[in-house]
Amino acid sequence: MNFEATISSARGTEAPSEWVRRWSHLVPPGAAVLDVACGAGRHLRWFHGRGHAVTGIDRDPLAVQAAAAVGEAIAADIENGPWPLEGRAFGAVVVTNYLWRPLLPTIVHSVAPGGVLLYETFASGNETVGRPARPDFLLRPGELLTACAALRVVAYEDGFLDAPARFVQRITAVRVAEDGLSPARHPLCALS
Repeated sequence: MNFEATISSARGTEAPSEWVRRWSHLVPPGAAVLDVACGAGRHLRWFHGRGHAVTGIDRDPLAVQAAAAVGEAIAADIENGPWPLEGRAFGAVVVTNYLWRPLLPTIVHSVAPGGVLLYETFASGNETVGRPARPDFLLRPGELLTACAALRVVAYEDGFLDAPARFVQRITAVRVAEDGLSPARHPLCALS
């Protein structure tokens, strides 16, 4: 990684994920957004700029310091310690480029009624093109679908992307609000 890319990453100024941008219109207006393993806050900045209160969790103190510029930022080792947001639910939970399987049920449970999960990370096959390559860090085929069984899946992809070359699995899933209104309408594209 070159020096400029390191600085950009450290400040969270790199572009938000295309998947997150594509589906962010499903986040209820003004809803609180949680970014798990937020890094320096690229997705926090994206949602903050759209009027959402944002919370990020990361174990890197420098990343948390950068993320704190736009919202609540929590330094926590979520793989070896307790979940720091027990009892809280969010209108959106965002996870990109991160996988810790024991946390998947907690992540899904953190989506509030009417809220959305936006998840994108590396998938099986990535070991043939680069890192991560360990199976512990690669989703198995259909794994996000299984993890999101309690949610309504709006979009799901599992495949190969060219630039940069990587295998990904990504899902957009909503927790249906229990307000008696049925069926819920989840637009497949942002409304003009």
